[in-house]
Amino acid sequence: MALSRFLFVGLLAIRAYAQDSPEEDVQSTTQSPPNALAVKISTTFPASEFFGVKLINNRPTTAVLSITNSEPAPISIVFIGGSLWLPPSPAVQEPHIVRNLTTTKYDGVEIPAGEEESVKYAFKMELQPQELVLNLAVVVRDAEGGVHTLQAFNETVAVVEPDTSIFDPQM
Repeated sequence: MALSRFLFVGLLAIRAYAQDSPEEDVQSTTQSPPNALAVKISTTFPASEFFGVKLINNRPTTAVLSITNSEPAPISIVFIGGSLWLPPSPAVQEPHIVRNLTTTKYDGVEIPAGEEESVKYAFKMELQPQELVLNLAVVVRDAEGGVHTLQAFNETVAVVEPDTSIFDPQM
């Protein structure tokens, strides 16, 4: 379990570094993309508001990932994980990870060819209120046993404190 988390974090770090490094080799732009699978992932947050995704401290956040397999063979979900990054700004020159999120293993979730499957991914964290970039990734295995990392979500989110009330016994 710890090894899979370590590998996932390594894959995310390599992917982030590769996206920010300039392309020096002209031939590399003509090759097929690293995620050559015909898989589409749509991520929604059922508890989100009109103004965007808010991650509430010490409360679980649930993401629903709808994965459509357009491959001619089935694929299986290995695990889903994510991380929180500082958003790009003049002060932040290099990508900087703030927090890794829980990696959840999905044994036995197979998506047949031409089908769509929805899976839930939940995480909880506690950070100072701020805006961060939430990056969610899905690791899938194709019919030949090849492992592919697919980006499921990569957008700015707001970390907020839970609402308080004078009637709240925790105050």
